[in-house]
Amino acid sequence: MKNVDRFLILFLLFVFIMPLSFAGIRLPKLVSDGMVLQRNTNVNVWGWASPGEMVTVHFMDSEYQSTADEYGNWHIDLPKMKAGGPYEMMISASDTVSVRNIMVGDVWLCSGQSNMDLTMQRVSPLYEDEIKNAGNPDIRYFSVPAVWKFGQPQNDLLSGKWESISPGNILGVSAVAYFFADAIYGKYHIPLGIIRASLGGTPAEAWISEDAIKAFPKYYDEAQKFEDPDLIRMIQDQDRTTSSVWYTELNRKDKGYKTPGKPWYSPDLDISNWKVMQVPGYWADNGRGEVNGVVWFRKDIDLPADMAGKDARINLGRIVDADSVFVNGTFVGTVSYQYPPRRYHIPGGVLKEGKNTIVVRLISNTGKGGFVPDKPYELIVDNQTIDLEGPWYYRFGAEMDPLPSQTFIRRKPTGLYNGMLAPLTDYTIKGVVWYQGESNASRAVEYQTLFPALIKNWREKWNQGDFPFIYVQLPNYLESTNQPVEDSDWAMLREAQAKALSLPNTAMAIAIDLGEWNDVHPLHKKDVGERLALAAEKTAYHERHIVASGPMYKSMKVKGNKIVLTFTGTGSGLKTKDGGEPGGFAIAGKDHKFVWANAGIKGNKVIVWSDQIDHPVAVRYAWANNPVRANVYNKEGLPMAPFRTDE
Repeated sequence: MKNVDRFLILFLLFVFIMPLSFAGIRLPKLVSDGMVLQRNTNVNVWGWASPGEMVTVHFMDSEYQSTADEYGNWHIDLPKMKAGGPYEMMISASDTVSVRNIMVGDVWLCSGQSNMDLTMQRVSPLYEDEIKNAGNPDIRYFSVPAVWKFGQPQNDLLSGKWESISPGNILGVSAVAYFFADAIYGKYHIPLGIIRASLGGTPAEAWISEDAIKAFPKYYDEAQKFEDPDLIRMIQDQDRTTSSVWYTELNRKDKGYKTPGKPWYSPDLDISNWKVMQVPGYWADNGRGEVNGVVWFRKDIDLPADMAGKDARINLGRIVDADSVFVNGTFVGTVSYQYPPRRYHIPGGVLKEGKNTIVVRLISNTGKGGFVPDKPYELIVDNQTIDLEGPWYYRFGAEMDPLPSQTFIRRKPTGLYNGMLAPLTDYTIKGVVWYQGESNASRAVEYQTLFPALIKNWREKWNQGDFPFIYVQLPNYLESTNQPVEDSDWAMLREAQAKALSLPNTAMAIAIDLGEWNDVHPLHKKDVGERLALAAEKTAYHERHIVASGPMYKSMKVKGNKIVLTFTGTGSGLKTKDGGEPGGFAIAGKDHKFVWANAGIKGNKVIVWSDQIDHPVAVRYAWANNPVRANVYNKEGLPMAPFRTDE
C-alpha cells in the first residue's frame, strides 16, 4: 500500500511540476508569423514562460532580456524602429521560438459592430475591380475571433493569425478596414497591420472594461449578474429550447410539405387557389396584417433558348426573415436571417427554354415579413437580365405566434472587452478606427457620455497616451419624411458622436450621404474607408494642409429674419452637390416649430430664412434618420455634418 501511495505522490509531482520545468516559451496569438510592429515608438513584446525563467529576444542584430515573473509573464520593450522588413525574431528560454516575416510599419485596430464586420464578399457587386486587383504583401490582416467573457479579462485570443492581403482571402476581409488600409498605404507606402475586432449588433457598453463601466451603474450591475456561468447556461438553454420548439412546430404545421411527393416547390403544382401579391412588398400591407410563420411564393418566367441550360444568378434583394429558394424544383440557396442580400447561383442545366418556376419558402419569425423594397430582384444569365418584380403567387404554409426574442449575451456590458479587446492591449498600435452606434441609437443622450468613456477607457488600457481615435458618424437610414421632424434617434446619435470630437486626437468621417434607407448595412464602404483615411492623414499623420472633413457647424448669428451660419471644414469653399439651392435646412421661431427653410451660400457661410418665421431662433440641418435634400458639401467633395443649433 505504501508503494502505491509513493507512486501516486511521484505521479502527481510529475503532472504538476514537470510542465513548469518544461513549459518553454508561449507567445500570444498576435505575436506570430507575419505580424506588423508599430514604427517610431517603443514596442511591447510579451509572452509566458516558466516562473523565474530568463527570456532572450534576438531582433534586428540586437538582444533583449527579461525574467518571467512568479506567474510566468514576461515582456520586453523594443526601441523605436523605422518602417521596413521582413525580419525574423528569435525568442529563447528553455526552448527557442522563431517569429518570421515580421514587418515594421503602422498598426490600426478596427473595431465596432456589423458595419465594421461587413466583408468584401458582401460589398462585392460594387467593387469587382478592387477585389480582382487585391493583393498587397505589405498590408497584413488579423481577424480577432468573436468571444465574450464576463468577470476576468482574457490574456490571449482563442485563435487568429496574420495574413497578407491576397486574392485568396480578400473576400473575408472587413471592407471598411481594407479600404482604409489601402488608402493609407497608397499615400505613405509603409507596411500596415490591421487588427479587426468587431461583432454585429453590439452596443458600446459591451466594449468597455469593468472598472470603466462602474460610471454607468445599470450596466455595471448587469455585468456582475452575467459573471454567473450558471445563469448564462440557463439563458442559452432557454433560448435554444424556445427556438427549437418554435421551428419544430413551424415545420410540423407547414402545409407546403404535407402532400407526399408534392411539396410546394414542385414546378407542376396546382396553384389555382393561391393569391397574388406584388413583390417587393410585405403581406402585412396586402391585407393580412403582421402574421408570422411560413409563406410560399411562386413566379413563372419564360426564357428564350439562348438562356437555357446556362449557369445563372438570381438576386432576391433582402428578405425578412429567412428563405429557401428553388428553381424548377432544384434548391439553389438559403439565408437564415434578414440582413444579408440574397444572391444565389443557379447551376447549369437547371434553367430551360420556356416556362421556369421560381419558388421562395419565406419564414417570418416576428414583425412584418416579406421582400424589402428598392433592392434588386432579377435573374441574370450572361449579360441578360430578367426583372422579377411584379405579381407573385403566394400561400400561407403555416401561421405562428411571433418567436420570442432571444437574449444576446454577447451584447451585455464588458463581455466583448474581456474576450476580444483585453488580449490586444499589450500590442502597440498607431490608433483606432471605430464604426458603431446603431445599437445605441435609441439611447443617444446616454451615448454622449458612454462613447467618450469608451475612448478614454481604451486609451488608459493601452497606456499609449491619447492615440488617434477615428470613427464613422452614422449614415442616413430608414424612410425619409416630407416634413421636419422633432425627434430622430439617429440624428441625436450623430450629434452625440460629433460631441466626442471635444476629446483630443479624435476625428470623424461624415457619412450622411453613404447610407441606404432600407438597409442598416449600406454597401458603399470604399467611400467610408477613404474618408476615414483622410481623417487619419490629418489627425494621426499630421498632414495639416489637407481638408479632412466636411463642413461642421461652428456658430450662428441672427440678422433680422435670417440666421447666418459659420462652419469649420469649409476647405476651399462651400457648394451644393447637385448645383441647386442648398437643401435640408429647417428653421424655427420662439415656439420651436420647425419649417423648411430657404438657404443660400455666401462665401463660407450659409444664410437661412423662411417667410413663415419673422424672428428665428434656431436652425437644423439634415436632422432626421434619413434627411432629404442634404446637399451641402465643401469643394473638396466632403458632405456637411448634420447639426442643430438648439438643444
